Amino acid sequence: MLGSKSVLVIGTGTIGEPLIGLLCNFKAQLGIDEVLFHKRTPLMTDRSKVQNLLRRGARLVTDKDRVSGFEKLGLKVEYITEDAMEASKVVVDCTPSGNDMKENLYKKYEDSTDLFIAQGSEFGFGKQYARGINDEVLDVGKDKYLQIVSCNTHNLSVLIKMFGIADQGPENLKEGRFICIRRSNDISQDDKFVPSPQVGNHKDQRFGTHHARDAWHLYQTKGPEYDMNLFSSAMKMNSQLMHIIQFTMKVEKPVTKDEIIQRVVDDDRVAVTYKTTANSVFSFGRDHGFCGRILNQSVMPTDTFHVSEDGKTISGYCFTPQDGNSLLSSVAATVWGLYPETYDKIVQCLGPYFFQEV
Repeated sequence: MLGSKSVLVIGTGTIGEPLIGLLCNFKAQLGIDEVLFHKRTPLMTDRSKVQNLLRRGARLVTDKDRVSGFEKLGLKVEYITEDAMEASKVVVDCTPSGNDMKENLYKKYEDSTDLFIAQGSEFGFGKQYARGINDEVLDVGKDKYLQIVSCNTHNLSVLIKMFGIADQGPENLKEGRFICIRRSNDISQDDKFVPSPQVGNHKDQRFGTHHARDAWHLYQTKGPEYDMNLFSSAMKMNSQLMHIIQFTMKVEKPVTKDEIIQRVVDDDRVAVTYKTTANSVFSFGRDHGFCGRILNQSVMPTDTFHVSEDGKTISGYCFTPQDGNSLLSSVAATVWGLYPETYDKIVQCLGPYFFQEV
């Protein structure tokens, strides 16, 4: 029988696989009884991945009609989907189908499951969340569904908090403009790679792309006074390494370059770097991060920062620890679902992967 603090992760992709491994590695410190993971399709190409997750202590879940397919691959299924849903206190959806799953499955288990979590692509799934940005608005007993914002939206949001809002309040940020220079795909993926830089469309009339839109909605959870002037653009580069954000923010209270660099140094959510290439930052994560991930919200090359003569326009670049910041927020939200009073203290067990410098 499963313990009362069991967690079910749906999906084993670029977020799901490292999240399952992270929860397994830190299961005792995080206060989790069992880590379950749901995989729908039995594939020979995925067998090695599933085997290693099982070795690390995770327990395989699938739909009843898929059990025999996994058994033919030599993989032991311990629970069918309905039983795992009934027994899990927190369910983390790491698929691009979170909203559909909410309507077709999750709503049936609202009485037995305390919290459902989806990832950045699933706009409208629930209250948007990023660790260190809006923790104070999490409402025990009321917030049944949370959406972890995308990795670039994490980065954009922490830029807004550190440089735009700072200690002045949202009215200090007069305008925020962001260009998300995105990697083409993850190194684990074979499709959707672009052979040359590809510019994106501005599908949102007010915000440009979903990055600024999601950041606005994230801050709106803190109150209507956070109605900030945000706009984002996005493009893809023919690289599989790091996302980069170029930012320009206009503020009311003048600052100096030294002041904004000191904010970066003093903030444990972000890491300073003197590296200026995606491959050197990515390499650090590969060698020192958890499963290659840097868990900070942002990696900031402070030498690129620029402040206008009047101190009211701040510009620069920063690297997005793709998936890493979303992973950390996913863990924080999961532990909040289990231990809402002490979750942030518990998550400090991941401190070795919060880097002051990259």
